[in-house]
Amino acid sequence: MIMQAKFNNKVHYLNLLTQLLLARLDISTRPDLLIPVPMHRQRLLQRQFNQAAIISRCLSHHTGIPSNYYLLEKNTDTEHQIQLDAAQRQRNLRNSFSCRQAPPKHVAVIDDVVTTGTTANEIARTLKRAGCDRVDIWALARTPKEY
Repeated sequence: MIMQAKFNNKVHYLNLLTQLLLARLDISTRPDLLIPVPMHRQRLLQRQFNQAAIISRCLSHHTGIPSNYYLLEKNTDTEHQIQLDAAQRQRNLRNSFSCRQAPPKHVAVIDDVVTTGTTANEIARTLKRAGCDRVDIWALARTPKEY
C-alpha cells in the first residue's frame, strides 16, 4: 500500500496506514512538534506531494501535536535511495538537510519507510546540531534488517 500511495498516486491509502500507525504509537512522552521528512523542491514538483507531510498532517490532526513542514529543508536533490546500499545512502545524504529555525527540544520525524536508517540519522544529526535534545522517528514501516 505504501508503494501504491507513493508511486501510483493512491494517496488516500496513507490515511488508513496512518490510522494503523496511531494504534501502535506510544505517545506517553509527547514530542513538541512533528516534522515530516522533507523532499527537495525538484522531487516535490515531480511527485506533486510529499507522503511524509500527508502522514504528519494526519498524525497532527489525531494527536493534537503541531506539525511543521518548513523547519527542515532538503538542500540537495540527491539520487533516489531505493537502489543504493547503506554506505552509498550515507554518502548520498551527507549534509543534504538544514534547519531554517531552531527546533524545539523534543521532535518526532515522520516518514513512510525506514530502510537503513540513513535518512533518519542524518536528519537527527541536523536537528541536534541546531539545538534539539531528543529526536523520535515515527514511520509507517521498517524494512527487514537484512536489506
